[in-house]
This record gives sequence, structure tokens and C-alpha cells, in this order.
Amino acid sequence: MSEPKFNPRTLVLLAIILFISLIRVTAAVSPDFGAIANFSAVGAIALFGGAYFREYRKAFSLPLLVLLVSDLFIAKISGYGFFYGGWYWTYIAFVLMVLVSRLVIRRVSVLAVISGILTAVLVHWIVSDISAMYVPGLYPPTFAGYLQCLTAAIPFELRFLYGTAIYGSVMFGTFEILRKRYPDFALA
Repeated sequence: MSEPKFNPRTLVLLAIILFISLIRVTAAVSPDFGAIANFSAVGAIALFGGAYFREYRKAFSLPLLVLLVSDLFIAKISGYGFFYGGWYWTYIAFVLMVLVSRLVIRRVSVLAVISGILTAVLVHWIVSDISAMYVPGLYPPTFAGYLQCLTAAIPFELRFLYGTAIYGSVMFGTFEILRKRYPDFALA
């Protein structure tokens, strides 16, 4: 019986996620953080993880772990605190984004990744902004208040779209180039 051959695919996927994650964490110490808030790599990480990790545990836990660690760091740096009202809606949105990736990006292609990005950003916008309804005095806890929140969130979601598209292009593009050059990165 032969020993299983080492496949560095998971290590390369983790390295790409770690590199992009460091960019999110270092952005929090930028003096212009308010202007770049939501120009984030976490949406791209959720899509990337959902598309490339076949094990559900890895596909869902790694993007959520990156989100949690970076949120804790940003909360510490910014002083806003982590457990804001309705914070769990943001995490639910990211779970759904990984699920979107697993459903939409079954085979990595430019069209599939663009479709995944647009769908995931839409899911993020609709689900994560429910959390604003839990912040006292921010919006009335009504459907009209939710619509006000969605309207006010458009500039943030546009930055989230740009961040997800740019970081996603880098992540998917880098891995696909590496996969073509090193066939060991392909799934068995």
C-alpha cells in the first residue's frame, strides 16, 4: 500500500487567504479608515473559500474565522466594541455568502466569479443591514426603517462590492494561474 501523495493545494489556499486577511487588518490602522470602511477582502475570502474548499468545515469556518479575528482587532483599534446590536446578522450574511459561492461558483470561470460576487454582495446588503435595526435610535424597527437603512448603506455596499471584486480577482486569478502552472493544485 503506497502512502498518500502530499497535495500542497490547501496550504496555498490558506496562504492566499492569510495574505489578503492581513490587508484587512492593517487597513484598520489607516488614518483614512472611515473613508475605506467596507472596502474589504472578507467578501472575497468567503467566495474564495466556498469555491475552493471541498470540505464544508473549511469552506465555512475559515472565512468566519478571518471575519471574527479581524473584527476583534478592528474593534480593539477603533474603540467601537465588537458586540454591537445585531452583530450576528453580519455573520449570518457571511455564512450565506459562502453558501452562494458553493452554489454559483461550481466551476471557476470569469462569469461564475462575477455572478458569485454580485449575488454575494446583494446577500450581504440585504442581510447584514438588518443589524442596524438593533441599534437604538438609528432606524425605526419597521419595514420603512429597514428601507431607510438599505438606502443609507448604498455607499458602504458599493465599497464592499469594489473590495470583493478587486480582492476576489486577485485571489481567484492568482490561484488559477498557480493551478495551471502546478497541476498538483487541482482537485484529484
